[in-house]
Parts: sequence; structure tokens; C-alpha cells
Amino acid sequence: MLKPLLAGLLLGGALLAPASAALAQKTYLHCGRLLDMRADRAQTAMTVIVENGRVLAVEKGYSTPTGPKDQVIDLKNRTVLPGLIDCHVHLEGETSKDNFLREFTENPADVAFGSLEHARKTLLAGFTTVRDLGGSGVNIALRNAINQGKVVGPRIFTARKALSGTGGHMDPTNGYRLDLMGVPGPVDGVINSPDEARQAVREQYKRGADLIKIASTGGVLSVAKDGSAAQMTEAEIRAVVETARDLGLAVACHAHGSEGMKRAIRAGVTSIEHGTLMDDETMKLMVQRGTWYVPTITAGKSVADSAKIPNYYPPLVTPKALAIGPKLQGTFGRAYKMGVKIAFGTDAAVFRHGANALEFGYMVEAGMPPLAALRTATVAAAELLGQSANLGTLEAGKLADVVAVEGDPLQDIGAMQRVRFVMKQGVVYQP
Repeated sequence: MLKPLLAGLLLGGALLAPASAALAQKTYLHCGRLLDMRADRAQTAMTVIVENGRVLAVEKGYSTPTGPKDQVIDLKNRTVLPGLIDCHVHLEGETSKDNFLREFTENPADVAFGSLEHARKTLLAGFTTVRDLGGSGVNIALRNAINQGKVVGPRIFTARKALSGTGGHMDPTNGYRLDLMGVPGPVDGVINSPDEARQAVREQYKRGADLIKIASTGGVLSVAKDGSAAQMTEAEIRAVVETARDLGLAVACHAHGSEGMKRAIRAGVTSIEHGTLMDDETMKLMVQRGTWYVPTITAGKSVADSAKIPNYYPPLVTPKALAIGPKLQGTFGRAYKMGVKIAFGTDAAVFRHGANALEFGYMVEAGMPPLAALRTATVAAAELLGQSANLGTLEAGKLADVVAVEGDPLQDIGAMQRVRFVMKQGVVYQP
């Protein structure tokens, strides 16, 4: 019998924090099918024992509680696996036809309140941890509020604001009237030299970023003409990477074109995001350097679909979305066969939050076996985050992030869209 420890109530439009103070002494999860992501196998009739937010033990059979306050949760007709990790989201916003106008009509408080629902949907979809790869800075406050138990959402590792050159993908005034453009600089995430790159990294670190995000090429949804050409020099990228490394921060790199990717890989970035037009040489370089790839196939399909709707995007954006979006899935399939390290990421916000699990289906369509696809969102993603000691598998000592789905995702990957149970750090959340 499931007696959830409610972790979020909507009351008069206000999102309340988890009622986690009354946690049972131990929680016994009786799992009909448990995916062992360490051993790459499914086990039947297993018990996961949770205490103080962490996994105490994983036992064969349905273990009997030993304490008077212990709780049993029956998941015997579910497939159970570690909490999922999406390594590329943007929780501050979500796609809409008036998205570009909102930059001029919404205040930071509006963005913050909107992000609460995006975070809640993401968690209830089974994604207990995410990397937020850039926004206005509200994502820092959202991360902190979730960590403090004030609001409901996934565990967030955030880049705060992303960095690029003047007129680059992350230039915040692209498409503005000339008298509104100004000259944004390192504080705004715009860099044009190695020295400015170092300052920009330190600014993000000072403001609480967990990692750094750069754009070494153009992008699809920025109001700028080119979506794939290199837009940062290798010296600038190297300055970012070296400064970030000194501060203990990884560097994620948005890139669509191969030249911008090669510069970033040679400079030592941790991951390439999207990688749409990467060639074989780029893939071989990634394998050689151990660079991670976060493909975001769902984003590619979504922007291509939205671009077919008249006036959904500004005129500069539509042709880029139509040209680049459909190519992501094919690139992913080639990268997988080439042996590139892959971690799960969707670019949620480009499509609706909570639909993150669509990515699994697209990965399987492209030739990745279901279990391998699930590993990208568990073991691999935890490694990319530097959180293998806490996340990615259900083992004694790790955080009790647990998801249960209806059906067997090893036979039907669509089961990942049927999440019926979510536990984050020992607290149970219901869809």
C-alpha cells in the first residue's frame, strides 16, 4: 500500500514545500522488477531499504520491516530504477509563440513563479536531478529554494548564465532595436577575449554557478542569422576551461558546427551539447579526449515541428530550425556507433517540461538498445555531473532517488513515459 509522504501541494496557487519531517524510520520498497544499472541487468523480487534519505541496503526477496515505524511501499507490479538525470534543461522558461516578446514583458519574479511549475513537472516525470544550462540567474534562486525544501523540484546543478561572444548565441540583446542593444560584456555573459573569458567565468562562480556553459557556435533559437559557424576562438575557450578548472567547475559547450566543436574539444570542455553537424573527425576527437556528448534529440524534433507553424518563430529563426532540427537524431546514431561517451539531455524548455522521457524513444529509434539508453540517464549522467558517489545506481550509501514505471522499458521503451512513483532523497512524490 502506497502512503506517500507528500512533497508538494498547490494551495491558492502557492507551491508548498515537502512534508518530509515525519519520515518513517525505514522505508521498504518491494520491487517487482529492479534494474541494476551497475550490472546491466533486471532482477525480480527485490527490496530497496531507505533510511535518512539514502539507500541502506538492496536485498533479494521482499524483506520484512524490523521496526514499528517502518513503512512498506508495494511496487511489485512496477519496474524500478534509479532516479533519472537530464543533463540539459532550462527551467526558467518554456516554448510559446510569444516567447521572444516575454523578454520585454516579464519581470524576474514572473520568471521565478513560472519556473516552479516547470520544476514540479520535471520531478514528477521521474527526473530527480537536472543540469540547468543557462537562464537569467533566477535558476540559482530556484536551485536554492529546492535545496532548502521551500518548493518542489529536481536537484539542480546550474550554469546560471551561459557565455558567448558579441552577437553569439548567448548574447542577450540579439534582435533588439539598435538603441536597446547596448554593449553587453562579461557580467552579461558576453566575452571577446581570453581576459574577458576569465572574468566572465569568475562572475558566474561569484554568483553561485555549479558549472560553466559556453556557446562556441551559433544556435537555432537566438535571433541571429547563423546557427552553426564558430563564434569563439580557441584561445577564448581555453581561457574559460582553465579558469573554470581552477574553480572546480566543469564546462558544457553548446555547438552545432564541427569547427566550433573541434576548438572546444581541443581546449578541454567537459561536454558538447547538441553537436548537430559533427563530422567523423570530431567524433574521433571526442573519443580520444573523453569528451561527453549530450545530444538533445527531442529539442531538434520539437523546433523543426514548431517552425512549420506560421509565425511561431522570428524570421531569422525559422530556417535554422527547419535545417538543423531534423539532423540531431542521425548524428546521435552515428556518434553512438563511433563510441562517443553519451549522457542524457533533452533541452527541455524548447519543448514542454515533463515530456523529457520522449528522448529515450528517439535514442532507441536511432539504434541504441533500451538498457544503454537508460544508462545514459543514470550511470553516465551521474559520471558527467561528478556525482557517481551519490547518484546513478541504487546501492547502499547512495541518495535514495527512485523511480518506478508501469511496464518493462527493456521491452517497451515507451514505459518511461508512464512514471507511477518518484522518490527523491527518501521523500515520496506522486505524479
